[in-house]
Amino acid sequence: MITSISNPQIKKVIQLNSKSKTRREEHCFVAEGVKLFRETPESLRKNVFVSETFMKETGHDAILNGIQFECVSDPVFARMCDTKTPQGILTVAEMPEYTREQLFGNGNCAPLLLVLEDLQDPGNVGTILRTAEGAGVTGIFMSGRTADVFQPKVIRSTMGSIYRVPFRREEDLADVCDWLKENSIRIFAAHLRGEKNYRDENYTSGTAFLIGNEGNGLSDMLSGKADALIRIPMEGSVESLNAAVASALLMYAAHDQR
Repeated sequence: MITSISNPQIKKVIQLNSKSKTRREEHCFVAEGVKLFRETPESLRKNVFVSETFMKETGHDAILNGIQFECVSDPVFARMCDTKTPQGILTVAEMPEYTREQLFGNGNCAPLLLVLEDLQDPGNVGTILRTAEGAGVTGIFMSGRTADVFQPKVIRSTMGSIYRVPFRREEDLADVCDWLKENSIRIFAAHLRGEKNYRDENYTSGTAFLIGNEGNGLSDMLSGKADALIRIPMEGSVESLNAAVASALLMYAAHDQR
C-alpha cells in the first residue's frame, strides 16, 4: 500500500490533476470515480488507484477483478483527487486522438459538427460534449484557447462522453472552416445579426454549428466563415443564451430533422 504523498506515482497524479502542461507532456489525464473507471476503454487505461477503504468495502471485487491497480491509504488518496468526496477509485488514462476525417463519423449519416471558439467555462465544454453524444454529433473542433477538455471538471461533466465523441483542438479555426466547405459541409452561426429562425434551416446534409465565447460571442473572422447566420428567438431583455444551452438547441434541431 502506498502511504506517502512523496511517492513518485502519487506526485504525478496530483500534477496531472492540477497542471495542463503536465497533461500535455504526459499525454494523460485523470478520471475519478466508478462510472469513469468503467467507461474508460481498456486500451486507454494506464493506471488505476484505489483507496484503502474502497478495497475493504464489499461489492467491489467484481469491479477490480482482473485489473492491475495500486492501493493507497485514505489520506493520500484524498490528496490525489480533485473532488471533495472521492469515490475511492481513480484512473489515469491516455488522451484519445482523432484525425479530422474521423470527426465526420462512420458514414452512416451526414456529418454533424460543432466548432467551439474560445469557450472558457469548463462546465460548458463538458456539458456540450455530453449533449453532443446524445444528439448524434459526429465530432467537435475546438480552438486552442478553449478550456482544456482534459481538466478534472470537464472530464466529470462529460460522464464518459469524452471517450465516445471525437474531437480535435485546432489553432486555426478559419482553416478548419475552409476545409469543411471543401468537404461539402454547410456552416451555420447563431448570431445577433441572424435573420432566419434556427428552426427554419435544413440540417439534414453535412452541417457544422459555430459556437462562440461566453462573453464575446463569435469573432467577426469566424462568423464571416458561416454560410448562414441564424437566430434563436429571445423574449424580454435577454440577448443570448448560455453557450451550452444554445448548442443543445441547435444540435437537437438537427437531430429532430434527421
